[in-house]
Amino acid sequence: MTEQDEKKVDPKMLELLACPLTKGPLTWDAERRELVSKLARLAYPVRDGIPIMLPSEARRLEEEG
Repeated sequence: MTEQDEKKVDPKMLELLACPLTKGPLTWDAERRELVSKLARLAYPVRDGIPIMLPSEARRLEEEG
């Protein structure tokens, strides 16, 4: 798998996944390779192509402003 392939996410997978805390939608951050829940203000890592959907593994998003 090339680096370019790793930066992509399957749109069907993105439709199926939801934040485990809010049950809300997720967006893909290709630069950081994370699934982002704007409602929960968390970013879930994707390791070896596998989303780690555990709040304890998620990174808190910093306040924007």
